[in-house]
Amino acid sequence: MASAAVGHDGDMNKKQKLTTAGAAAAVLVVAGGGVAIAGSDDDDATERPIEGSALQQAEDAALAETGEGEVTGTEIEDEESYYEVEVTLDDGSQVDVQLDQDFAVVSSETDDESDSGDDD
Repeated sequence: MASAAVGHDGDMNKKQKLTTAGAAAAVLVVAGGGVAIAGSDDDDATERPIEGSALQQAEDAALAETGEGEVTGTEIEDEESYYEVEVTLDDGSQVDVQLDQDFAVVSSETDDESDSGDDD
């Protein structure tokens, strides 16, 4: 009788080990999927620059708004507006000019990137 009980306990241990291993594998699959989802939240990967004739119109509108500077970046269908134009001013500061589909200025905002280096 003692050998039958040991055999039965041995079967239970195998079942428990298989169940535990299966649960651990499921956790790894779910955790791995979460990492893949979290890793795909890259805003830069979805940015599209303004192209064609729209680029010239957007640049002209942004430079008219800032009064000076050089266009250093553009984006279509930005989260804040239809077009975004980044202008670097003569003093090195940057202004993001938000435009609607008709190239009218929606807003403009100076980036708060302080230059901590020496300007000798």
